[in-house]
Amino acid sequence: MPSAAPPHLRHLRKPRRPAAALLDEISSGAWEPLSAEEILGRAVEHFHPRLALSCSFGNPEGLVLLHLLTRIEAAARVYTIDTGRLPQETYDLMDRVRDRYGIEIEVLLPEAAPVEAMVRRHGMNLFYESLEKRKLCCRLRKVEPSRRYLAGLDAYITGLRREQGVTRSATPKALLEDDGRLVKLNPLADWSHDQVMRFVRENAVPVNRLNQRGYPSVGCAPCTRAVRPGDDPRSGRWWWEQATTRECGLHSGEENEGSGI
Repeated sequence: MPSAAPPHLRHLRKPRRPAAALLDEISSGAWEPLSAEEILGRAVEHFHPRLALSCSFGNPEGLVLLHLLTRIEAAARVYTIDTGRLPQETYDLMDRVRDRYGIEIEVLLPEAAPVEAMVRRHGMNLFYESLEKRKLCCRLRKVEPSRRYLAGLDAYITGLRREQGVTRSATPKALLEDDGRLVKLNPLADWSHDQVMRFVRENAVPVNRLNQRGYPSVGCAPCTRAVRPGDDPRSGRWWWEQATTRECGLHSGEENEGSGI
């Protein structure tokens, strides 16, 4: 007879579908006028504990949401993807956040065998060679771990903002993914960068040290560089590509499932 799941994992055993009326409300755009705090409050009410915040620990937006969310629900779930290529500053921030907010961070890792096969075939820095190879690396290191994790949730939260680039200019605050099974929430979609940074300062929100060194958006170390003041904040991510392709597949492109910014 199979053993019972540990108590903290029992809510993940069987996916449950949110009520149809709630999904209709979300898909109709009814959550669009709500503030970030209102969206997070409703999300906790309807979806916790099958709700999680995607936090890359490379962007202030994720930390702003973490600060707001843990005020509403101290046991809120937070997850991140460790691609194996993150800068040390990002790992340091994870530990600072654990200490500051007293939370656990669910760290997702890619499956070793596919990553090993990719590196054997294409080398360590394949992402510089072509868009297809860069997307392959992102898919194995980011999208696949995210897809597996999200299969156990009803809703997730991201820090996407419309100002972040051409690929995000039409981002809604709430939408349905995975054929209507999964709710994706973007509570900061209509926030400006100035609003984000003002909130960080006023609430002493911990952020990645690289953000103060000209890195407004921090991803994997070899695919991130500093930008000049006033430049598009996403221009430091995959800078050798066109602006319209600078996504890892978590939010647009060939994969629609995912998280993180």
